[in-house]
Amino acid sequence: MDVKGAMSMDHIGQQVPSGPVAVVGAGAIGLAVASAFLRAGRPVIVCGGHTPIDHIAITEDGAVDSWPVIHTDVQSDIAGVDTVVLAVKAQQTESASGWLRAASSPDTTVVVAQNGIEQRDRVAPFVGEARIVPAVVYLNVERTAQGTAVLRRAGARDLVLPDDAPSGALAEQLRAGRMRVDLDEDFLTTSWRKLLTNITANPLTALTGRRVEVMRDPGIAAIARSIMTEAVAVAQAEGAGLTDDDVQGVLDWLDGIPAGSTTSMREDRVAGRPLEYDALTGAVVRAGERHGIDVPVNRLILALLAAIGPLGDGGVSDPSTEDARTTGLR
Repeated sequence: MDVKGAMSMDHIGQQVPSGPVAVVGAGAIGLAVASAFLRAGRPVIVCGGHTPIDHIAITEDGAVDSWPVIHTDVQSDIAGVDTVVLAVKAQQTESASGWLRAASSPDTTVVVAQNGIEQRDRVAPFVGEARIVPAVVYLNVERTAQGTAVLRRAGARDLVLPDDAPSGALAEQLRAGRMRVDLDEDFLTTSWRKLLTNITANPLTALTGRRVEVMRDPGIAAIARSIMTEAVAVAQAEGAGLTDDDVQGVLDWLDGIPAGSTTSMREDRVAGRPLEYDALTGAVVRAGERHGIDVPVNRLILALLAAIGPLGDGGVSDPSTEDARTTGLR
C-alpha cells in the first residue's frame, strides 16, 4: 500500500496536507472527523479495529452521506501519511502507540481528538518529531454501527484547535468538509473550560449510575460546584483565564440538558469498559500537585472512580438503547 503524503499550497502559500488521513479510533468522534476530511476530498485509512470498515456513513438531519475508505490491520501500511487523527479514548492511547509510531515523521501532523488538558504530553512519547495538534471536541455524534454514525449539530462549533500554522492548514480542510472549526489564541483557557464539564457530569453520572438530571439534585450540584471551584484555582495557576463565572456557567448549562441524556463515562461503566477518569480528574489532581494546591474533592472523586467496577444490571438500562443526546459531554 503506497500512502506517501503530498503537499499542496493554499492561496497564501501555506503548505496544506493532501495525502491520505490515517484515523486511529473509528468510534463516534473518529467517524465524524474522518467524514469532514472525506468531504474535503482526502482519502481515509481506518486503522485496526475488531471489524474491517470499507465505508463511512454519516446521517445528519435525515440525510445520509457515504464514502469508501481503506481499512488496514498492518501498522506499516500508514508509514508516510502526513495526517493522523487519534480518536481513541485517552486511556487507550498507549494501546494505539504502535500506529502512532508507524505513521509519525517530522512531516506528520497528529490531531489528538481526546478529552483532557494533557493531549500533547500524552502522545509525545510515541510521535517523535511529528507536529501535535490538540483538539477540544464539542461534537454531538452517536455511532450506530461499524462505520456508521448520526451527527447532531449543537452549539456554535464542533472543534477548537490552537491558533498556529499546523492547525490553520487542517482547519481549512475540515471547514471545507463542513466541520465548524475555531482557531483559539487562548487554547489553554478553552481546554480548561471544557474540562470543567468533563470532571463534573462524567464522574457524577458514572458514580451514581443516573443520567444527567442527577446534576439537578441540590447535593450533587453542590459537589459539582466544589469540584469545579478547586479546578478553577488550579487552572489559574496553570495560566488559564477561568473565574467563578465559568463554574456557574457550567452549572447553568448542565441544568438545561434534557432529561434522559447521558454521558460517555456512565455508558462505559454500564458496559463494563475502562473509565476515562485519569485524563480528566487525574489531570486536575496532578496539576494541583505541581502548584501545591490541595484539591480534596477531586482526589476523593479520583479514588472512587479508580475503585468502582461495572454497574451490571442494577436497574440501569442496556447501553445499546441509550439516548446519546449529550455525546458532546464525552
